[in-house]
Amino acid sequence: MHFTIHHQSSNSPPSSSTSSSTPHPNPITAAADQDPVHSWWESVSKARSRILTLSSIISSSSPSPSTSFSISSLADSDRPALSLLSSPDAYFLLSSLLSCPSSGSGSDPLCQWLYDTYISSDSNLRLIVLSFLPLLSAIYLSRVHSNETSSIPSLSGFEAVILAIYSSEAKSRAGKPLLVQIPDLAQPSLYHSPRIPIMEHKSRPSVRVLSAPLEPHIAVKSIKRASILGTAFDAYHKHISQLPSWSKLEFCKFATAWAGQDCHCQNKLDFDGENDLDEFLDKLSIEQNGEVFKGVRIPLPWEFLQPVLRILGHCLLGPLNSQEVKDGAAVAVRRLYARASHDLVPQAILGTRSLIHLDKRERATVKANANAASLANASSNSNTPTKAKKPEILLVSK
Repeated sequence: MHFTIHHQSSNSPPSSSTSSSTPHPNPITAAADQDPVHSWWESVSKARSRILTLSSIISSSSPSPSTSFSISSLADSDRPALSLLSSPDAYFLLSSLLSCPSSGSGSDPLCQWLYDTYISSDSNLRLIVLSFLPLLSAIYLSRVHSNETSSIPSLSGFEAVILAIYSSEAKSRAGKPLLVQIPDLAQPSLYHSPRIPIMEHKSRPSVRVLSAPLEPHIAVKSIKRASILGTAFDAYHKHISQLPSWSKLEFCKFATAWAGQDCHCQNKLDFDGENDLDEFLDKLSIEQNGEVFKGVRIPLPWEFLQPVLRILGHCLLGPLNSQEVKDGAAVAVRRLYARASHDLVPQAILGTRSLIHLDKRERATVKANANAASLANASSNSNTPTKAKKPEILLVSK
């Protein structure tokens, strides 16, 4: 994939004074930039242009589409970018193209479209690219860790999209690390006054580094692959509340596949000895050209697993998530707990164990509320007086 940097040159003649060399803003242009209608129309025009370009890519890639759905119809919407983001037909159509065996190369037009769309300044267009990050990462990692390394095509198209997301996240952090401040438990809480007065003393807040400063990368090297993908998942988690549910569900499915094979250790923390998520295990795959694509077991270093657990925590406990997404996250967390128990990774065991306990508590609360509601309905029905039935009168003809 070719990258071109355009430099702007000024051909204006030199001025004789300093005051005349200072550029004066055009009042018409400044007013247009501040006009919300103008900015809205510019965003809509840009989104429509990107959608029409995507439609031409799809029509050239599959001349005889299997469905009657046309992505170009989404360009007529008042909010075309959000219409494309919230369209399940468009998502699964693009997913089938990304899952092709020849996808991901530097000449792949769909990867070029994803790259150009993400480097645009429109936030809604960026959400479209982020919604495909779970599938793109799963296909990329499955090919990287495939045993048939000789037949793997070029993956520079996938890597360009991942690097675009990484570079954007690195630019937003401005070379600074992500820090977390741990409260001092020796100090009284803000929400109560202690009965016994505590001697005042100056205590330093405990500060820990959550993520080190990001380095610029122009290629995805094997030793930096986990950290680059983990940073891309941080960007995904930052906007996860705006992403569609099917993107979150696929992330949960692939996280389950990355953990590895099923193991009885995943149910060790279920006190009842039974797991009500068994029915969901049959749905942990997506179709790829008539076959089943499940992903592969991959190494799980902490810089990769930490953002994965953050995303699963949102999918597990987010109040607006569907039950299917919550079930998928519950299965993924239990699989990752089994994997961490076998690999003996303390921070991974602690993180997954905490999520499992939170999930169990949430499910127990929902079940208790449902039982209480059913008992209340039953008691109200028993106390409600019912009208006496009128005796039936049978007419007999003589």
